[in-house]
Amino acid sequence: MAAEEAGGSLTLTPIGIIHTPYTEPQGTPVQPAGGKDIEGRIEVFPAYAEGLTDLDGFSHIIVLFHFDRAAEGPLQCMPYMDDTVRGVFATRSPRRPNPIGFSVVRLDRIEENVLHIRDLDILDGTPLLDIKPWVPPFDDPGEVRLGWLTERAARVEEARDDGRFSRE
Repeated sequence: MAAEEAGGSLTLTPIGIIHTPYTEPQGTPVQPAGGKDIEGRIEVFPAYAEGLTDLDGFSHIIVLFHFDRAAEGPLQCMPYMDDTVRGVFATRSPRRPNPIGFSVVRLDRIEENVLHIRDLDILDGTPLLDIKPWVPPFDDPGEVRLGWLTERAARVEEARDDGRFSRE
């Protein structure tokens, strides 16, 4: 069923802001592995701070965010780590029908409503949509296939945004 046929709309409200050293898309790592040990913070808005209770016992968190600076795009794109056009759902391109991103980052500590994190690939000022604890028995599916990324995944630490998906 086409989106137009589904009817209705969806509204998400940011619960905080992500602060990182990356002020523009170009040059930003394209996955957390490329931002190893880069430090940042998540400022959770006071209205949602109570939801941080007990999160400090986890070493890593899943951060869901809005790709607020990604341009709208087609359902096929040339991803950062390839030279072939792929279907957007087979990539981690920020240019998506619903521009939602996720990263698994290391949680160093929490001070009131501020989470100190590292291993970042997120732009400064990015709206935070949600936080979930990363739990290996839940989130590690065991044996996996990497599709077209099989031979390219080892290069992720060097991959950087070249501006191809930005509005700017």
